[in-house]
Amino acid sequence: MARNDTDSGGLFVNFNQNITSLAVASKSGYSLVSLASVDSVLEKIYSCKIDEIFLIERLFESSLVAVVSLKAPRKLKVCHFKKKSEICNYSYSNTILAVKLNRERLVVCLEESLYIHNIQDMKVVHTIRDTPSNPTGLCALSSSSEHCYLAYPGSVTSGEVQIFDAINLHAKTMIPAHDSPLAAIAFSPSGTEIATASERGTVIRVFSLDGTRLFEFRRGVKRCVSIGSLSFSTCSEYLVCSSNTETVHIFKLDRTYAEPESKQSSDDWMGYLSKTVSSYLPTQVANVFTGRAFASVVLPEAGIKRLCAIATIQKTLRLLVASQDGYFYVYSIPQIEGGECQLIKKHDLKSVENITIELKESAPANIEENKTSGPSYASAVKGSETQ
Repeated sequence: MARNDTDSGGLFVNFNQNITSLAVASKSGYSLVSLASVDSVLEKIYSCKIDEIFLIERLFESSLVAVVSLKAPRKLKVCHFKKKSEICNYSYSNTILAVKLNRERLVVCLEESLYIHNIQDMKVVHTIRDTPSNPTGLCALSSSSEHCYLAYPGSVTSGEVQIFDAINLHAKTMIPAHDSPLAAIAFSPSGTEIATASERGTVIRVFSLDGTRLFEFRRGVKRCVSIGSLSFSTCSEYLVCSSNTETVHIFKLDRTYAEPESKQSSDDWMGYLSKTVSSYLPTQVANVFTGRAFASVVLPEAGIKRLCAIATIQKTLRLLVASQDGYFYVYSIPQIEGGECQLIKKHDLKSVENITIELKESAPANIEENKTSGPSYASAVKGSETQ
């Protein structure tokens, strides 16, 4: 979510990489909440009174969190919340717009550059400079260590996605995903696919990392829709999208019938029909003949930023919606027939904000000097498999 969530009096909310916990930040600090029993209750893992937070990322189920405050928007703090200590902090030349973590890398996104850190010692291993202006900090880092890729906009005028190999530190490919500038990007859990949406917000596409278009979905026909979040389910079977409208769309990734466009057989009647009809229509119209939402949710109010995820909770698939206005919704998903999702539980996120613990401070480090302050936190990274 954008950094003005807390500015406007709302909450900043963020799921960890495998959707097992939720971070909730406000003007008074942050809390970490377990999603293990979200059908009935939200269990608070930790809360901390610290500077007003506008960005927070937790590393899987480990004790590590990366935070950025409104008071010091150019400084990244990496904290060990179980030890109630700050491990290190780094200062950058401009405002931090996004922070992404996986078990191998930590990525810091500024408006015109990206810093890639080694997660084991926090040293900067690569800097991508002079990127196209990216004032919203749009970027994505695969949660997979095997396919550890970074994605970010490659243009300010069109929807180009730059894919960068964050382990071998070189550009992998550029995907011309949309005609309009990008509004959302998300990797699949395996890191082998990427979903995209443009500023128009009407079409959602899924690509393999070689640029092959695998799926295309029609979110709606309304123009000027702002995509709020885009996320694969933890099982990679679904893709969920929220916007500034009151509707959340769930798309089913039916890989049984998913073939790259170039490999469709002309002997297939539906493929033939689709190609024939499309050949007589403008591109804008031909694109309508794509997949539509498999399931959906209509929320109480439009115009509120929401973060959505689909995860298996106690062996049951759930749609999770965290809203900037402080509410957290849990829905069942009709997996067979699709249609309208049913509300299971509505939680008040502000009720879990009992902030009681302050973190210890450590000496700062300057990113331009490429120094690390505080001890190595490799042991805490190894703990990312357990909560």
